[in-house]
Amino acid sequence: MKNFALIGAAGYIAPRHMKAVKETGNNLLAAFDPNDSVGVIDSYFPNADFFVEFERFDRHISKLQFEEKMFLDYVSICTPNYLHDSHIRFGLREGADAICEKPLVMNPWNLDALKEVEKTTGQRVWNILQLRLHPSIIALKKKVENGPKDKIYDVDLTYLTSRGNWYYTSWKGALNKSGGIATNIGVHFYDMLGWIFGGVKENIVHVHTHDRASGYLELERARVRWFLSINEDVLPQEVSEKGQRTFRSITVEGEELEFSGGFTDLHTISYQEILKGNGFGIDEARQAVQTVYDIRNTDPIGLKGDYHPFANKKLVKHPFSR
Repeated sequence: MKNFALIGAAGYIAPRHMKAVKETGNNLLAAFDPNDSVGVIDSYFPNADFFVEFERFDRHISKLQFEEKMFLDYVSICTPNYLHDSHIRFGLREGADAICEKPLVMNPWNLDALKEVEKTTGQRVWNILQLRLHPSIIALKKKVENGPKDKIYDVDLTYLTSRGNWYYTSWKGALNKSGGIATNIGVHFYDMLGWIFGGVKENIVHVHTHDRASGYLELERARVRWFLSINEDVLPQEVSEKGQRTFRSITVEGEELEFSGGFTDLHTISYQEILKGNGFGIDEARQAVQTVYDIRNTDPIGLKGDYHPFANKKLVKHPFSR
């Protein structure tokens, strides 16, 4: 049985990590979050110690090590994107491997610095890239690998996940904390596409505002038009009429990739692989981190060239602007 600590216990994704720790037969010793809405811990580890101040959490981990000889094996990180780098470093310094949600870090050079910390501590950094473990995604990768080697695939990615005004008040609405739309809700798709279709040859941004981003990615074996948004007004009419607030579509050569189900256990599978030493490390995260960094720091060119059909939808003002 391995010992875990969890940073970011009140976050949306944290219960999946608690479930993964539980289902892999391990123990959560302690958890931290400045917000105390963490009753979900009772469903998995009611005896875990919980802290709302990082200093007390840090002290508790040290006391466990020096007074009770209880050492951490892993620190799971579910915190806001801009804190990942710091919390990964904390875990490594405590003699534990770090398991971190996407994006691993905000900037490409942070990856190089973390590799140095890995060398110094002898610990590993693992990234949750669960789409690589989805059966439909694995099947598509095999199809591409077994297909004509010179074929360049046409791909359209559309991901619409409606968010209310709270989004802009939270850290997710702050560019310097979340990285914006492409980083916050798109990074796992860019990782998946790069894993299947290879390295980035061209990265063009057509639209990038507070509530949407759209662009064109040319990969080694794919031409990708992508559109991401948190504005429910851009949902297709047939989706809105059903009362749905999310729409996800990936087409490859005009054929829809079906991967709506099969997500519930992917974090547990991720943990199983990490515990075997087969997880996704720093180098596997590099291309997606670089991709979203470039999107974030590229001036949009407008509706020119090969853009996603949704890119021409009417732009709206920020809800907090007058």
